[in-house]
Amino acid sequence: MSEGEIKNEKNCFIIMPISDAEGYEIGHFKRVYEYIIKPACIAAGFTPVRADDIKKTNVIVIDILRRLLNSDMAICDLSAQNPNVLYELGIRQAFDLPVTFIKDNITNRIFDIQGFRDIEYSNSLRIDDVNNAITKLSANIIETYESKGNDVNSIIELLGISKAKVTDKIEISTDTEIILKSLNDISLRLGSLENKSLKSVTKEVILDFGETTPLDNFRIENEVFEVDDPVEHERFGSGRIIKIEQDSIQGTVVTIDFINVGKKQLMTKYLSLFKLRKQ
Repeated sequence: MSEGEIKNEKNCFIIMPISDAEGYEIGHFKRVYEYIIKPACIAAGFTPVRADDIKKTNVIVIDILRRLLNSDMAICDLSAQNPNVLYELGIRQAFDLPVTFIKDNITNRIFDIQGFRDIEYSNSLRIDDVNNAITKLSANIIETYESKGNDVNSIIELLGISKAKVTDKIEISTDTEIILKSLNDISLRLGSLENKSLKSVTKEVILDFGETTPLDNFRIENEVFEVDDPVEHERFGSGRIIKIEQDSIQGTVVTIDFINVGKKQLMTKYLSLFKLRKQ
């Protein structure tokens, strides 16, 4: 929470793309969150929480699951049809918990959920469009929250399927807490090792959780790759590196423009499986 923001008792978990997506400017979805979603939540009386706001542990999946099931409200941004977003939405809907849908004006509606109303905002993020979107989204958050239990909120309810059961607040057993703590300790140690390795081959380091940081190069299979390097990919063929950046969730992400298949974003931890090599 920055200075001047109001801490509300009710919270709203934000399901949306975190990393940069193809076809969008760098940092676009962070601006959507800051300019539209966050002020709309606060105006509606909710504290917004996004995945990259959760900094207390590296076991990010566990935290996301907790938030998905325990948050009073959720907003789902369907823009770019991000698979992780749709997966998280599916979990929330399985428990028939209230969700407000939004999307930008350049993303097509998804067939399976096109029957649910969404708030559409302009991809340009012009100030007049932003103010209008905040007003509409704020009103919809309040309406969706107040009508929970009295309105069709998910595909589960539409189809008449019994929803998954969940207590008001999920309690985790002592044994599970010990396991999660051990996983967290391992994750922290691995993260520390990765950061040391990263600093040895790059001129910049991670700035903050969820941020992407431009890198000068990366190392794989004893080769150092840089932007503009021609590469050969076992699956996608010949291409040229056009961007290298560090994402704290996905690791080092390399964007390559392949001659035959166009632009692809690949994570370096999986690149070795496809034997990326310099031409």
